[in-house]
Amino acid sequence: VFAHLDATTVLNRSIAEKGIYPAVDPLDSTSRMLSPQIVGEEHYNLARGVQQMLQKYKDLQDIIAILGMDELSEDDKLVVERARKIEKYLSQPFHVAEVFTGSPGVYVTLDETIEGFKGLLEGKYDHMNEAAFYMVGSIAEAVAKNDKINAK
Repeated sequence: VFAHLDATTVLNRSIAEKGIYPAVDPLDSTSRMLSPQIVGEEHYNLARGVQQMLQKYKDLQDIIAILGMDELSEDDKLVVERARKIEKYLSQPFHVAEVFTGSPGVYVTLDETIEGFKGLLEGKYDHMNEAAFYMVGSIAEAVAKNDKINAK
């Protein structure tokens, strides 16, 4: 049906139910522009790495629902922790949504975005609280928010 489009953006109710906006599903959304020739190797590899991490997390959902987190291997627990942080980091404080969210809109450069997701995939922020990644712009804002959370 949509074969003629360059991109499809899929909104997902379960993502919205988590309070993550925009509720774009990064696993079902596609773009022909996401190729190494267009966005560069690093951007492409990080985007695919994020998708793989989120897919692994999605695959673990049934196990978590039936057996709980305690029954997961240490590697799987790490996947879940990183994927949940990535989900939160995908939330975005938009300028146009400021009146609805109460959060000021933020512009984040592509380089800052790539840096943030690279650090998340590599485990650089494993020590941080998951809530620190919700509705922040850059990874520096997430670090500052984490410091505030830990100060309480």
